[in-house]
Amino acid sequence: MKKLVGMTAALILFSGCVETDEPAADSGATDDAQEADAATVGDVLSAGGWGPLRIGMSRDEVVAAVGGPADPEAMGSPEPEFCDQFPPAQAPTGMFVMIESGVLTSISLSAGSTLQTSEGLSVGDSADAVRAAYGDRLDVLPHNYIGLPAEYLTVWSTGEITENGTSDENARGIRYETNAEGVIELIHAGGPSIQYVEGCL
Repeated sequence: MKKLVGMTAALILFSGCVETDEPAADSGATDDAQEADAATVGDVLSAGGWGPLRIGMSRDEVVAAVGGPADPEAMGSPEPEFCDQFPPAQAPTGMFVMIESGVLTSISLSAGSTLQTSEGLSVGDSADAVRAAYGDRLDVLPHNYIGLPAEYLTVWSTGEITENGTSDENARGIRYETNAEGVIELIHAGGPSIQYVEGCL
């Protein structure tokens, strides 16, 4: 099982990856995930995707929509067939995607991005703005490497969520990573992979 580890190392590389006996419950979870996907409209990032990208689409569909890696010669993930991260050639500045086993599992915004989430939040906004937007829906954790006051601020739209997060493939959410100054440095949207703290590494 993949460890939940973060995006810091991956970003450095980019700048210089039960079957249930209750079919009714499964069907409901799938419907919820499809609802989250359908909620993505226009040029904003939501839990279900952004613009032409939808969480759950294939790598080939991603490449057809926004191109392959912007720099094919750049060092990628150690096992790209299982997990890969890259900024697509035709995607907006500061956007990169995570592909796991050929499926898009998250979309992230980093420095240089001017895109907003469905709540009107962007990289560079404050943690206070995130709290004001989501209130007590937020799951708040200290940053793994910096510690408080840097945080992971996560809100889930769908899926089975526990106090330790989720491994539900139908879960959809958005995570805001803030720095020691309480400013958003990274935004991740998608499934359980938004919880990884070192991307595919």
